[in-house]
This record gives sequence, structure tokens and C-alpha cells, in this order.
Amino acid sequence: MLAGLIIEHLNYHWLFWLPLIPTVFAALATWRFIPESPVKLPGRINWLAAILMTIGMSIVLIAISQTTTWGWGSPKTLGLLAIGVAVSVAWIAVEVRSRNPLVDMTMMRIRGVWTTNASAFLLGAGMYASFIVIPQIAQLPKSTGFGFGASVVVSGLYLLPSTIGMTILGLYAGRISARFGSRTALLVGTAFSTASFALLAVAHSHPYDLLIAAGLLGVGVGLAFAALGNLIVQAVSPHQTGVASGMNTVMRTLGGALGGQLSATFIAAHTINGEPAVTGFTETFLMATGFLLICLLAGFLVPKAGTGAGAGYSFPDADQGEANVGIAAPEGAQA
Repeated sequence: MLAGLIIEHLNYHWLFWLPLIPTVFAALATWRFIPESPVKLPGRINWLAAILMTIGMSIVLIAISQTTTWGWGSPKTLGLLAIGVAVSVAWIAVEVRSRNPLVDMTMMRIRGVWTTNASAFLLGAGMYASFIVIPQIAQLPKSTGFGFGASVVVSGLYLLPSTIGMTILGLYAGRISARFGSRTALLVGTAFSTASFALLAVAHSHPYDLLIAAGLLGVGVGLAFAALGNLIVQAVSPHQTGVASGMNTVMRTLGGALGGQLSATFIAAHTINGEPAVTGFTETFLMATGFLLICLLAGFLVPKAGTGAGAGYSFPDADQGEANVGIAAPEGAQA
């Protein structure tokens, strides 16, 4: 809603400039008031790996973001994707051979890590579509037959149930995970998110359809996102949590970029008299439901609590023990 007010009374550029102020303030406050961690590990930054990762991921994201203009099958899109993937492969090769890897590729083979990363990618691909389609349906004129003719500000209110759900579940996510386990929280959260888009796929002709779906999505995202963070920390050794959490966020971002652009492609491909047709939105809802159903299945592959590298550096499962061969335990952990 606040973003709608900014757009109506200023312009969209201020959506970037205004957040810059608290961001700078937060950075200065962090530097001034938050003490340095007493736990430090020796090592140095692998600049080659950092550069290759940045270039590879950025090129892939640029290619995906331009698909609505260039098309998914255009030489520009396919060429950029090929270059981005090639650079990313080179990054992985550098990491594997490095004595000081930016991202430990052995860690990425841990069952608890790759399954959680796959879930994050699929959850992002399914969930991010909501931020595009729900406000757009609300803003479309009633003459389209399914739009509600809402203003930019009012359309933001359709996402309010989602925000409330995420806030409440975010506050209690720790207790829920402690009581039922983070894996269960991920599965339940994904199920709620799946139900949200499945509902929209069959019913989106009334405002309350969007409000109910947004509420279900908020509950789902609030549970699932918190669970992802817990699961990735449980899966690795304490000295690897920062890198593992960062890569999990990267995977969610890549999934979100893919889902968002697929949504835009579906909507742009179906227009009537210059206005989006309902078919594009229905396809978007079905796509999101599909991604989230696969995410739900991937969630069952995530190990239960107490079976990852973070659980005392022991592996009750043979497959996990093999996955972690080569990961050095923190100093003092070995007999």
C-alpha cells in the first residue's frame, strides 16, 4: 500500500531512492554499534571465484529478465543463457580446485543442503508470481470481465492478508519448528502456498477469492521461508552456515526470477484489444501450482532434524556420510 502511495504521488523511481535512506542508516548503525564476532576463521577471499560467480549469475538473470522483450527462443536469450551457464561452470571448476573456495562444492552435495536449495528454488518460482498477478488483476478495468478496476493503492491492499500471515507466522515460526520440526514446517507451508494458487486457478472472479488466496499464501510463505533458514543451518557445520544460507537465498532468487518471467510471458501472450486476457493469469496460477507441488515432493527428500552435518558432525545415514566426505571438521572437532 505504501508503494502505491509513492507511485501515485511521486513516481516509481522513489521506490528505490526512499529505501536507500534506511539502508544507509542501518549500515552505519551496524558498523557503529554491533560488536565484531570473536569467532574468526583463517582464510582469504577467492576473488576469481567471486568474479566468475557474479558474472555467471548476473548474465543468467539478465537473460531471463529480457525474455518478455526478446522471447525465450531468441538468439539473444539463448546466447546469454549459454554464456551465463558456461561462466557458472567455470566458477564451479575454480571452486573445486581452490584451497580457499568461496563456496565449498563438497558442502553443496550434502543431502540436507541440495534438497533445501531445490525446495528454495521451486518455492521462489511458485511464490513470486503472486506479487505480479494479484495486484494486476485488481487494477485491470472491469471491462475485461475479470478485473476489479482498483487503484494502485487499493490493489496493494489485496496483498495485505499475505503480509499479515507472513508477519504472524514469522513471529511464531521458531516455536513451530521447535515443536514439530523445520521439515514439517516446510511441508505445511508449501501445502498452504500450493492451495493458494490452486484456489486462484479455479476461482478469481471476486475480490474475496484474491483475499483468501493471499491469506493462505501468507501463512505458507511465513512457515516455509523460516523453515528453509533453519534447515540449511541444521544441515551444515557451524563454520559453513553463512555460505550455505547465502546460496539458499541465491537459489530462491533464481527461482523467483524464472517464475516471475514465466508469468509475464503467459500474460503477454494472451491479450484482447491490448488488455491482458484471463487465460494468461489462469496459466500463471497453474504454473505456480505445479512448481509448488514439485516443491512439496522435494520437501519429503529433506532429511529430518538431527541427521545433517550440523548435528554433532555425525551421519547416521550412509548416503549423507558419503555426501560429506572431504569436509573438514572445525578445529578441535577431530579426535
